[in-house]
Amino acid sequence: MIGTILPDVDHLIYIYFLRPHELTSQRVNYMLSKREVLGVLHLLAQTRSERKRLILHTALFQVIFTLLAFLVVSSSGSLFGKGLVLAFLLHLAVDQLIDLAKIDNIDNWFGQIGIILNKGKAVLYWVFNLVLILLFGFLL
Repeated sequence: MIGTILPDVDHLIYIYFLRPHELTSQRVNYMLSKREVLGVLHLLAQTRSERKRLILHTALFQVIFTLLAFLVVSSSGSLFGKGLVLAFLLHLAVDQLIDLAKIDNIDNWFGQIGIILNKGKAVLYWVFNLVLILLFGFLL
């Protein structure tokens, strides 16, 4: 469960440190001051496509994290560590699948490195990531 929640910390970093002046950030702060945690989670889910410059939701981070995850999965004896990195990778893959389904591309994942993929290449990239996650899961 921790591995599936950690990538969402990226949204909070964006709201509190990178763009505190944006309307969504101000709405989140207001709702938190009123202790409306479920409302905040709902608002963050609704406005996830507004946040384009997330740190953990980029292809470059995903590649680096996948390499580190391979090291953890192949050399660590800790089931917690293996589960953490696999859940983290799975969360990123699900977020990409949601982007593919809703906005028909994953350009925001590649925007910081200047690569634009057509729909076919984006699906191929996603399938490759999913296959890697499955292979890492068998290394457990």
